[in-house]
Amino acid sequence: MCRQGPTCGTLNTDQFFATDQHRIDARGRARLLNFFRSSEATVFSIAGHTDARASDAYNLRLSQRRANAVAAIVREAGKQVSQSVGYGERKPRATNNTAEGMSKNRRVEIICVR
Repeated sequence: MCRQGPTCGTLNTDQFFATDQHRIDARGRARLLNFFRSSEATVFSIAGHTDARASDAYNLRLSQRRANAVAAIVREAGKQVSQSVGYGERKPRATNNTAEGMSKNRRVEIICVR
């Protein structure tokens, strides 16, 4: 995937999603709407990630559903989504051998395109 533009947000999905879920709670939805509405960017690329606790195939599907949930909020904010992709556990930021590391890997990256 070729990303153009700076990463303008990396959000720990624990703030928005319950374990093993892709639906965003009301508080998380409000925070994301505020973020997208206040951004000067008009187009966003969304990348979802997971820790490695489930199978690779399952994590790919979960990360895609989470990326799509964030992408829906981008559109609700009146902005465009260039792509919404799930990487599952394939691009970890930290080890999956500790709770802290797994927490860092459960994230959604928001790439701003101006």
